[in-house]
Amino acid sequence: MIEKLLKTDFEDILNSFKKEELEEMVRLHLAPNYKPLPVWIKRGSGSKMYDIEGKEYLDFIGCYSALSHGHLDNKIIERVKIQMERLTLTGRHVIYPELALFSEVLAEYTGLEMVLPMNSGAEAVETAIKTARRWGYRVKKVEPDSAEIIVMDRNFHGRTISVISFSTNEEYKDGFGPFTPGFKIVRFGDIEEIKKNITKNTVAVLFEPIQAEGGVHVPYEGFLKDVRKLCNEENILMILDEIQTGMGRTGKPFAYMWEDVKPDLLTVGKALGGGIMPVSAVVGKREILSLMDPGSHGSTFGGNPLACAIGVEAILQMEREKLPEKAKEKGDYLMEKLKEIESPKIKEVRGKGLLIGVEVHEKYGTGKKLAEILLKHGVITKETHLMTVRMTPPLTISYEQLDEGIERFKRGLAEL
Repeated sequence: MIEKLLKTDFEDILNSFKKEELEEMVRLHLAPNYKPLPVWIKRGSGSKMYDIEGKEYLDFIGCYSALSHGHLDNKIIERVKIQMERLTLTGRHVIYPELALFSEVLAEYTGLEMVLPMNSGAEAVETAIKTARRWGYRVKKVEPDSAEIIVMDRNFHGRTISVISFSTNEEYKDGFGPFTPGFKIVRFGDIEEIKKNITKNTVAVLFEPIQAEGGVHVPYEGFLKDVRKLCNEENILMILDEIQTGMGRTGKPFAYMWEDVKPDLLTVGKALGGGIMPVSAVVGKREILSLMDPGSHGSTFGGNPLACAIGVEAILQMEREKLPEKAKEKGDYLMEKLKEIESPKIKEVRGKGLLIGVEVHEKYGTGKKLAEILLKHGVITKETHLMTVRMTPPLTISYEQLDEGIERFKRGLAEL
């Protein structure tokens, strides 16, 4: 294939492949750690995707919220082109204006003070864990190597060894031990259980304001305030993972803003990359992130010039297009339309903004089966925790596209 590519135009070869050839290449050369829906996507635009045969699909998953701006947002693409002709990668052994600008803009947008840039969401969570432990040893004076972090059941924070160490999904852990110690798992949304598990070695509570991958679970109103109050009283850090709920998804720039509290550390990712590339960061209080001194942590690509330019433009587009406000309005609309569907096949509809889960009643099938049926009707979504279909379309989706998606959803549901 390399020799063929050297002699032939890349686009010509890409356009020449038949589905059977692609399937054989995948079978022979791609590790099978995903089982995707049976569709070969070739192009994206706005809230739509197109397969290699030209069939159009409504994108109701939006790469798990990473495509909040839609596919190929014009402003972000323009910024990418400009930056790619100036500077893309240097490494952090030098400094560049894009990094300074990105840090200030992201700190301002989150309402916090200091930024530690990384690439993927899992890297951001790992960074937050390291930061919390260092704070525990250097500031709280916890005994060496004994720091504990309280986490929630059904959590999803990534796929690294440390992160799956405190997952309650056994599939994520099967065959990957031994695991990283130092975590206590409590029930999501249970403030009393958090209290019971705090010890002198507790340095932080880490959780998602809304559990997306865990099945779209929303805690009781006031839960974040209760955790904030408890953390203040016990001198422990409140760490929020808003990799999926942030950047406008729930109807505010960040979900914690619904309860008018501030975390000590915040992880951001997915939509921060503008649908172009992985961009993530830990954002937090200056006195905490200042503990991450030279040599303590790093990344070859973290905070590279291109990523910084994209991150800034992604935030600016959130503001220009008022995407958080649109997420609330469209989310309320979509939620109402879904709840109006009278069907025993729907067990529950839940969510906030354009982060919505439809749980299928076990008598009639699974979310996985429904997602496969919806594909035939031109809607791409994905099940989570087997029984729930998650809907996280681009925040730019039109009401006409929402209506069309609802009609296709009804037809798919009828087939389940």
